[in-house]
Amino acid sequence: GLALGSLSYKQQVLASSAVESQYAFYAADAALECALYAAQQQNLFSYPSPAPPSAPAMLCDAVAPVSAEILSYTPSRWVVATRLSLDAGRRCADVTVYKPAPGSGTTYLFSQGYDVSCATVSSPDGARFVSRGIRAHY
Repeated sequence: GLALGSLSYKQQVLASSAVESQYAFYAADAALECALYAAQQQNLFSYPSPAPPSAPAMLCDAVAPVSAEILSYTPSRWVVATRLSLDAGRRCADVTVYKPAPGSGTTYLFSQGYDVSCATVSSPDGARFVSRGIRAHY
């Protein structure tokens, strides 16, 4: 009886973590799609000259980002990080864009999705959550 109880508990934990992993992946995918749209259709992350005072605010599903900051700005590239709240505030994603100066390289986008809200990611206080990441370049 104990062996069956232990086995069923482990199966429930594994099934639950698989669902949470999917939520994290979907958050990462949604954020990456928003970043690709902002970069390619809106030209939001084009290399500015001179350095701008603040990072561009990428909208995702008509919602403003939780935070946007310039991580670095050099003569050859700039790096912008944006945190997005998704799924009515239940999920969170971080997007980092590496944009080269015109004609000098490849643009890289990295998206890290979480199965919890941005408030939990910012201040976990012992909370357990899942994160999944994906990337794109062009």
